[in-house]
Amino acid sequence: MASVQFTVGKLDAGMALLISRDHHLIEFPSLLLPNGVTSGSIVNIAVNRNLAEEERQMQEFWDLQEAILETFGKESPAAPVLRVKNVTQTSLTLEWDQLILRTARLRSLDIYKNDQKLAQHHIPAGVNFVKLSGLDVDQVYEFHIVVKTTAGSMTSNRVHVRTHKMDNLTGIHVAFGAFEEPEPLISDLKDLVSKIDAKWSAEVTSDTTHLLAQLPGGRNYDQALQLSIPVVKPGWLVQCERTGKIQAALPYYIVNVSQNE
Repeated sequence: MASVQFTVGKLDAGMALLISRDHHLIEFPSLLLPNGVTSGSIVNIAVNRNLAEEERQMQEFWDLQEAILETFGKESPAAPVLRVKNVTQTSLTLEWDQLILRTARLRSLDIYKNDQKLAQHHIPAGVNFVKLSGLDVDQVYEFHIVVKTTAGSMTSNRVHVRTHKMDNLTGIHVAFGAFEEPEPLISDLKDLVSKIDAKWSAEVTSDTTHLLAQLPGGRNYDQALQLSIPVVKPGWLVQCERTGKIQAALPYYIVNVSQNE
């Protein structure tokens, strides 16, 4: 332990100016000086090294490093698992398991068709599917996705699918929107769906390929717009059943007049 003698010079509420025998000046917290010390007082300051506290703080530091490594360094994001749903003649849904990012952050999710990157799709947070349209009839495609994160990039499995032929109506999955007089029209439409071995559901989901409606508006209508699902008049389904072939949706689109004004 070393002890050094100082003379107290200027003294205020916060700091004291101490002068050593060889006329060196240091600032010292006045709070640490003994009671009654004033300018001109002689004080001795002793300093010793606290090895035990050094060791404790060093151990605390390395414990923190180990905890950081355990949390952030040992578990990497998992590669996404991809699958195909709701295949029709010109569209399908790509769906993947909920992304496991660990502690990383998502930067982008890129979709590849036949090893060609598609234009960027806006996929809202928490959504684990994307609907693709504009495909060719009766064609084989290969898809995969690449997830880019702050911890690197992960590539999914590759899935292969053939779009339906024109006379295969089983990929149709409809939901129902607003009708002027729902019954018995909706019941008749459900019978048509069963007749062509297609599917229907009460609400719009990621499985829905078309929304049948006579009028815009309603929860199913809003959901269909959000998911880019065609909203078509009932005549579309009637014509599909009558011809035995899937029909283009555009001529049967429901137009929201208020959006065009």
